[in-house]
Amino acid sequence: MTTQTLKDLEQTQDFIRRHIGPDEAQTQAMLNEIGAESVDALIDEIVPSNIRLADLPAIEESKTEVKALADLKAVASQNVVNDTYIGLGYYGTHTPNVILRNVLENPGWYTAYTPYQPEIAQGRLESLLNYQQMCLDLTGLDLASASLLDEGTAAAEAMALAKRVSKNKKSNLFFVADNVFPQTIDVVKQRAEMFGFDVIVAAQETIEEHDVFGALLQYPSASGEITDITAQIEAVHAKKGIVAVAADIMSLVLLKAPGELGADVVIGSSQRFGVPMGYGGPHAAFFTTSDKYKRSMPGRIIGVSKDTRGNNALRMAMQTREQHIRREKANSNICTAQVLLANMAAFYAVYHGPQGLKTIANRIHRMADILCLGTATKGVQADHANYFDTLTFTVDNKDEIVARSIDAGVNFRTDVNGKIGVSVDETTTREDIATLFDVILGEDHGLDVADLDAKIVDCGHSSIPAELVRESEFLTHPVFNSYHSETEMLRYIKKLENKDLALNHSMISLGSCTMKLNATAQMIPVSWPEFANMHPFAPLDQAQGYTQMINELGDWLVELTGYDNISMQPNSGAQGEYAGLIAIHKYHESRGDAHRNICLIPSSAHGTNPASAQMVGMKVVVVDCDKNGNVDMADLKAKAEEMSENLSCIMITYPSTHGVYEETIKDICDIIHANGGQVYLDGANMNAQVGITSPGFIGADVSHLNLHKTFAIPHGGGGPGMGPIGVKSHLAPFLPSHALVDFDESITGNGAVSAAPFGSAGILCISYMYCAMLGKQGVTDSTKYAITNANYLAKKLSEHFPILYTGANGRVAHECIVDMRPLKEVSGITEMDVAKRLMDYGFHAPTMSFPVAGTLMIEPTESEGKAELDRFIEAMTCIRDEIRKVEQGEWTVENNPLHNAPHTLADITDASWDRGYTVAEAVFPVPAAAANKFWPTVNRIDDVYGDRNLVCTCPSTDTYRD
Repeated sequence: MTTQTLKDLEQTQDFIRRHIGPDEAQTQAMLNEIGAESVDALIDEIVPSNIRLADLPAIEESKTEVKALADLKAVASQNVVNDTYIGLGYYGTHTPNVILRNVLENPGWYTAYTPYQPEIAQGRLESLLNYQQMCLDLTGLDLASASLLDEGTAAAEAMALAKRVSKNKKSNLFFVADNVFPQTIDVVKQRAEMFGFDVIVAAQETIEEHDVFGALLQYPSASGEITDITAQIEAVHAKKGIVAVAADIMSLVLLKAPGELGADVVIGSSQRFGVPMGYGGPHAAFFTTSDKYKRSMPGRIIGVSKDTRGNNALRMAMQTREQHIRREKANSNICTAQVLLANMAAFYAVYHGPQGLKTIANRIHRMADILCLGTATKGVQADHANYFDTLTFTVDNKDEIVARSIDAGVNFRTDVNGKIGVSVDETTTREDIATLFDVILGEDHGLDVADLDAKIVDCGHSSIPAELVRESEFLTHPVFNSYHSETEMLRYIKKLENKDLALNHSMISLGSCTMKLNATAQMIPVSWPEFANMHPFAPLDQAQGYTQMINELGDWLVELTGYDNISMQPNSGAQGEYAGLIAIHKYHESRGDAHRNICLIPSSAHGTNPASAQMVGMKVVVVDCDKNGNVDMADLKAKAEEMSENLSCIMITYPSTHGVYEETIKDICDIIHANGGQVYLDGANMNAQVGITSPGFIGADVSHLNLHKTFAIPHGGGGPGMGPIGVKSHLAPFLPSHALVDFDESITGNGAVSAAPFGSAGILCISYMYCAMLGKQGVTDSTKYAITNANYLAKKLSEHFPILYTGANGRVAHECIVDMRPLKEVSGITEMDVAKRLMDYGFHAPTMSFPVAGTLMIEPTESEGKAELDRFIEAMTCIRDEIRKVEQGEWTVENNPLHNAPHTLADITDASWDRGYTVAEAVFPVPAAAANKFWPTVNRIDDVYGDRNLVCTCPSTDTYRD
């Protein structure tokens, strides 16, 4: 074989050319249209020279897919995945293979976007409605969200809700029972500190001694004990406080629902419903409450509305509560949910049904009973007589037992002096129980698991108090009682998938959301047992593979951001903002400047920015933008100087949300620093920075990185995400720590922002593979081609639509804003009409009315080839012609394909079709749409009806059958 042949072989395996859409010929054709000599010449025109990096980033060279996977497999093999009984909210579970292959590993589910365009998201919306119904049934309350980030942050959100709605307005004290999971206490205390709340952690029996606005109880407790918490709930209610209960979702299959005990809020993790532990995530947290608190509830809610044909249709309800609309007045800064994982948990409940879940829960409980009886017969008595799956033992030979456990490949909970905790789960077998006897008692115990099991039957042993045994039914809806064979389940999953438009169908050109390729090779390691089955609180010496992967990825991200340190703990972009602002707050506090509490935010900022600022007690001051969309420098300077005594920071996005590289970005940093503030540079648009500039080089102090945008973690239909923060060295001492895992002594005691030490660590391997396969050249080229594609799109669209903002030379960054307002004035056609009409052409709409009302913000990403870009341009061009027909009176404002979009099969099979255009014009407006037709399953949805008639549970049986 010749050298040339070997080179050709290497090129066929080159990931860079697989990731970047346009080839050489396509690139040249686009450059000709743009009027640029080369990609590099175009970048020189667009990116200010004073922020350009001189060299490629100092990360590795690119690897082939085969090499990168082999290398990461070797890293993963360093993890020691013991049989884990640590519990504390993380448990072994069996992901049904039909769900593993067809949901978790299926791009039809993991590449979809948040369902802001519900007509093409009915599948995941139905699954999320199932999730809400599941949570409501099991918790006994009225209203559920469609998932939060994790159990710890859900508890913090419950505390915030309690403060908002409690009638005990004089109290500033929140009570946390000392038997709540320690990582949850850590997160709640950190949030309380930022809100200025007082927190007391004490025995739950003492709750009536305190005047509180709210309380958090655990059911069952962290040590496994089941107690009747009715008296404690009543004591708080007597003081007009609100009670949140953190509950184990599997235990609620057998235990009385917390809502039936009087709880106002119930939170927890749905991880053990078929979602791997993943060293801490991603996992969907559930949050349920009373209907009367719906306006104060955090997170997204899926509701039932009507479409224009009067049929039931699903949508995200009450979106006016969300941070992107309410800004600093929002209930929370939640942006990313955990939709993919909520869907997995919902499908787990659908697949097993109520009887299957009872079988699983009873089996888990039976294993705990056998373990408890066996140890007791040998004199080792569990601390509690009432439990579900967790036993705690107070022992005088703890070190000896722990040593035996490590030798046997077993992990116990060991963080409490003189005690070990053992939590059994769905994966625990009879053989495992026998091993546990050997470890706890020594090998000469003589116990037999089968004999113990028979004794439990004979004696009628019960470790769940009779008054707390569940009597109410749950999961009675047909959806949970219809799909229990694999064939039925497979077809149900596929039926829902077919209703959703995802990246496996067409480009999703959402500005600021960066819907780029989520390469298959990047996704494969997520399911590897070495990564999927690791408990987040396993000893660090068992997680050496994770440690190496996280550290290497961290080093690469530090290099790519120009910062000095990074924290992987925040498990969403909004959590990253929160953690970064906490670091700024604590930095000022350490210097005696705790009074610095003003956050400057340009009017173009993301909605999460002001919402995050209020979460850390900052006062938001808005900075104006000029007519070109840039920060008004005179206004910025005046406000920074006026407020210099109390200035904490600025939050700014770069390139700006208006789609341009502001020439004055370094000057902005200098002004803020000169007035004693810090610069928070929002990492939402890092896809236009990597390899050509960096936040640290620009002069910023801290940024979060949306790994679900720039670094290729998929959006999952609205989550998961990851939002690690990079910081300059002076902020590094203020990064988040963790109550149970001391991974960095320099930050011990700082408090946590997420429940697990490294957030959703199970998906960090995706970004690791992204960087490894692209390497220094590939990540830089990705940025350059993102800019090239955006400028090609902007140039072609500018022939038909006004482009709202451009840079000094008429170019855009990696996204552009199409202004629909002038066309609305002359035609009556709105940006909403265009968004819905794009569905008929087979496209998801761009970002609508953000950051400017009446506009569409378009970001093509580097992964789209010229053919797909041209298809989108063709669609937009044809839509412009359709608008022109309305302008000219050929179609009326009320009867045209834009106003009536999207069109469904029900429309074209309706015998009474009486529209002023043909069926072909409606559903096959261009040949490309006919060749790859995507059919919306509902017509345009009535948002107002859905909010006025709020229904957030599965439709009735009759409706469901129809």
